[in-house]
Amino acid sequence: MTAFLPGDGRTTRALMLQGTGSDVGKSLLVAGLARAYTRRGLAVRPFKPQNMSNNAAVTSDGGEIGRAQALQARAAGIPATTDMNPVLLKPQSEIGAQVVVQGRIFGNARARDYLALKPRLLPFVLESFARLAATADLVLVEGAGSPAEVNLRAGDIANMGFAAAAEVPVVLVADIDRGGVIASLVGTCAVLEPEERARLRGYIINKFRGDVRLFDDGLKIIEHYTGLRAFGVVPWFEAARRLPAEDAVVLEQRAADASLRRPIRIAVPRLPRIANFDDLDPLMAEPDVEVLFVASGRALPGDADVVVLPGSKATIADLAAVRDQGWDIDIAAHLRRGGRVLGLCGGFQMLGTRISDPLGMEGPPGSVPGLGLLAIETEFGSDKTLIETTGIELASGAAVSGYEMHVGRTGGPDRARPMLRLEGRDEGAVSADGRVQGCYLHGLFASDAFRGAWLAGLRPGRNDGLAWEHEVERTLDALADHLEAHLDLDRLLTAAGPVALAAPPPAPA
Repeated sequence: MTAFLPGDGRTTRALMLQGTGSDVGKSLLVAGLARAYTRRGLAVRPFKPQNMSNNAAVTSDGGEIGRAQALQARAAGIPATTDMNPVLLKPQSEIGAQVVVQGRIFGNARARDYLALKPRLLPFVLESFARLAATADLVLVEGAGSPAEVNLRAGDIANMGFAAAAEVPVVLVADIDRGGVIASLVGTCAVLEPEERARLRGYIINKFRGDVRLFDDGLKIIEHYTGLRAFGVVPWFEAARRLPAEDAVVLEQRAADASLRRPIRIAVPRLPRIANFDDLDPLMAEPDVEVLFVASGRALPGDADVVVLPGSKATIADLAAVRDQGWDIDIAAHLRRGGRVLGLCGGFQMLGTRISDPLGMEGPPGSVPGLGLLAIETEFGSDKTLIETTGIELASGAAVSGYEMHVGRTGGPDRARPMLRLEGRDEGAVSADGRVQGCYLHGLFASDAFRGAWLAGLRPGRNDGLAWEHEVERTLDALADHLEAHLDLDRLLTAAGPVALAAPPPAPA
């Protein structure tokens, strides 16, 4: 059937999904709903006022946003823009983060300082929301964390603070797989202020395993205590693991799942500030490849074919962690056994002889020795490279595409042996024996031709693997079908409220 917006078909409407906790599945629900409503002929835009993640993507307008919003934009069939995630926090330490506003670095803030900063950021958030809504029939808004975190309510821009400022109705999302779903929903409603509860239009139960009819009594209990009705109970969607994840918490599950020995084994140190680990997703989807994310306290496996040093939000600190864990010794032993090493972005910088930070971009100014596996040196500066690009891998001639997102310039003798050629310029470096290589390009393994050639170099004669981009599209369609079958999408659409498109107050300089 074809759905339509109530009233004037040109009216922009918006609906916000807020979770009873983190990792309840909001991001994938928004992605699936974006694909479902787009297939119904609506112009859908995803929006997340504030995000915290070191998995980011470069946008079509030359900024950066959270990886989840880029996936949601793809689900809606549109290019990702910085307005879809106007505030992005990228943790650099246990207490501080880089603050990215409308795609550009705004500054660094410790947790306590950020609480004071949030009110200054609300105008930017409303400006982006209004600009995005002006191009849409429906804006699907994703909250962050939970509105039940009432200790963070002052100056909130991520959940109910945004919903109130933009006058957007809210649907709660609860994860039944983690247990206590009735208490999480009832408790969330109990701690909300009356005007916040008035914004609630209902709730969604997510990640149900088994016969959903067994939860009928649970739905009645929740309605009794909250007055809210369910828009549906969504069964566990196993194929979700094929889609890019945003939170590093999923790496624990992936490490636990990697128990089946496969012909090609790739070891990835789980850095404390690992970033853009979705670079490895296409490899994880290959049937003959085992990707092991190695946690702290464990040695890198001696039988790995390749060690991949992933991206990092704090390269110097993560390099120190590599040494603290003894992974540098493991990597040296791996190379002596004839293994290979690949560094991506921050991991590429670690492979060199020195990393310098004269401006203190990551901490106190200074420099540290690298792992010394490539004859290159990196110096951090104040400029950040944010570009989408295409090219070829020089060894195979295979096409590659992706994006660069890094601070720092890298030079040295091994740059004379580049790994890639991107739009007429050389990128990356390869050691003289060809067994150590690195580059700044994220998304490298999404290229089927490159991934196939790279894996064939590890295991000659292997059969061609999957078509990755097709697999992502197929999974998004399957997710939309899944939500169509288990949620009342027409009632959700009716619950969306009209957006006032009057110009917001100008954002402060």
